[in-house]
Amino acid sequence: MNRLGKCVFGIVLLAISLFSHAADLERGKREYKLCAGCHGFEGAGNRLVGAPSIGGQQAWYLARQLDNFRQRIRGSDADDSQAQSMAVMSQALDDAGATEDLLAYIASLPTPVILATSIQGDADAGRALYATCTACHGPDGRGDESLQAPALITLSPWYQVAQLQKFKNGQRGRDVRDNFGRQMAPMAAVLPDEQAMHDVVAYISSLAD
Repeated sequence: MNRLGKCVFGIVLLAISLFSHAADLERGKREYKLCAGCHGFEGAGNRLVGAPSIGGQQAWYLARQLDNFRQRIRGSDADDSQAQSMAVMSQALDDAGATEDLLAYIASLPTPVILATSIQGDADAGRALYATCTACHGPDGRGDESLQAPALITLSPWYQVAQLQKFKNGQRGRDVRDNFGRQMAPMAAVLPDEQAMHDVVAYISSLAD
């Protein structure tokens, strides 16, 4: 089985496990204490430490990213200190049941209120730029599990801009094992400059209204 096949097979097994496992939310809440220091007690994120909002995000996407951090698919770049920190933290979850309970607890957290004013962007200009994103993330920015494309409207605008920059400069999406990240990297490269990133993210934020 090639690397892509193993990745897809692993995601399928994890999804089956998530649905078959009877979640223990109290245990998940206890596990989440380690996450709350950066992501906040309600999963709203913290810009000061570069931690994204995770409340309202799909469990399947969070599961994949946790696995990416564990395997150092994310977090191996020496210049990406936030991802390096998360790669270390992900090692604390060495029990599959604990991971599933944690993800179930995160799924129970409220979807954060996203404020587009946290960045300076032109939503009208961003509307045209977002046209290339709709095929995967949907016209409403709610993502598509069948394409493994996460919801964007639950993510803080500053974090989205930071990730677009990382995809464009090669800090994310270059690992040969990261099939979905490698698909995203050329999409970010289409955006000519940082202002374009701010514009498209301002438009995405407007979809959450």
